Amino acid sequence: MMKTINGLNPLFLIRVAIATIFLSHSLHGVINHTVNDFGEFYLNKVGFAPFGVYVAWALMAFEIIGSILILFGKFLKYVVPVFVIILLIGIVLVHYPDGWYVVGPGRNGMEFSFVLIICLIAICIPVKGRRR
Repeated sequence: MMKTINGLNPLFLIRVAIATIFLSHSLHGVINHTVNDFGEFYLNKVGFAPFGVYVAWALMAFEIIGSILILFGKFLKYVVPVFVIILLIGIVLVHYPDGWYVVGPGRNGMEFSFVLIICLIAICIPVKGRRR
């Protein structure tokens, strides 16, 4: 098992943070009924037509299930690459044109997605003595 600090695995905290971010992001769309709008008015316009709504719902379902799997540390080698791909596509389609910064010197940039990608990679890297 990986070394712990007072019995707490630091990578567990990163998993909790990542799972919370993705779960809240996906559930917000489901609860506020914006998934169809995302698919119809955004995804269809950037090249996913006529399947934008289906892609949007597939993303939301994956984010909900994937978040729970990340929280429990299950199937990381399968879930993490999909999340990274989703984030990279988000950077290319949404955030890159707005630059690096999310707030401050810029708006809606890619820095947050970059941090999420690095954290996802960190929880997936095998560590000597850590259970997979």
